[in-house]
Amino acid sequence: MRDLVDELAEQPGTITAAVNGAVVEGRSLAHGYSVVIPAVNEADAVGSVVRRVREIMASTGEPHEIIVVDDGSTDATAEEARAAGATVIQHPQNAGYGAGLKTGISYAQFDRIVIADADATYPIDRIPDLMSYADRFDMVVGARQGRYYRESFIKEPSRLILHAFCNWVTGTRIPDVNSGLRIFRTMLARQYFHVISQGFSFTTTITLAALSNGYFVKYVPIDYHARVGKSKVKLFRDVPRTLQIVFQAVVYYNPIKLFLAFALVCLLLAAAFWGWYALSRSLVAGVGAVLWTVSVVHFTAVGLLADLIRVRHVPRAPTLTSQR
Repeated sequence: MRDLVDELAEQPGTITAAVNGAVVEGRSLAHGYSVVIPAVNEADAVGSVVRRVREIMASTGEPHEIIVVDDGSTDATAEEARAAGATVIQHPQNAGYGAGLKTGISYAQFDRIVIADADATYPIDRIPDLMSYADRFDMVVGARQGRYYRESFIKEPSRLILHAFCNWVTGTRIPDVNSGLRIFRTMLARQYFHVISQGFSFTTTITLAALSNGYFVKYVPIDYHARVGKSKVKLFRDVPRTLQIVFQAVVYYNPIKLFLAFALVCLLLAAAFWGWYALSRSLVAGVGAVLWTVSVVHFTAVGLLADLIRVRHVPRAPTLTSQR
């Protein structure tokens, strides 16, 4: 299977991805940049985006390739991308934003990945600015700003909650946790394919993976543009999914912080119940105080055990500095 994948990956044009995420582990990665652009029904914009990426990447003089993953489009997205000069990989049906990125990263031949969207929202001309940091950082993120980034009063509260939660988990201030314009090491992403989201939370979960495992991440402010076409994000569908995936990532990457937070809540409740018992000698208060106290011990013990499991079993590729 891998020999077939390698053979197909070397051929220009269109590749039909029969198995999403077939990682070509046996193939060594050359120095350069693989630009991966996932697209679903973006025929109106993907051609101009690919042409702009070709122009910008050519100006850098770095070895590069452009991969567009057509994630089950029903329009001419694949044809437009191919005509603009990209290698096109097609999913037979829609599998998700993250699944598209994983497929492109799996077929990538270079040791750095650049991701961008096909809807023209990201400033492609800023890619060289991000590339200037790529040798010193494991991941470089274009931190969005401007009026189009905060276009919805409904989406803003959920975004703030997500950012606050991710900041707490990683212990790091994250200017933009889910920007879709970034550069990262190919092996960093492949290392965590099994826990990185298949959907829109791909960027959130890879950010958590990098920061929770000691990778170096740089944020570069960029302007965010109005998209061409209709957004694929559905607030009431995607926010619960994102919170679920982020919660799972917390348990995977930093379980002790989560369980110690539970233990702290139980400790406060135990103190309140012990105070109630001291004043009233109520049997209900006494039983509640004992139960909450035992819960403190349980959550602390489970957190320590989970962290031990994480240290022993969570994979980690070497960082840039550890290779020197």
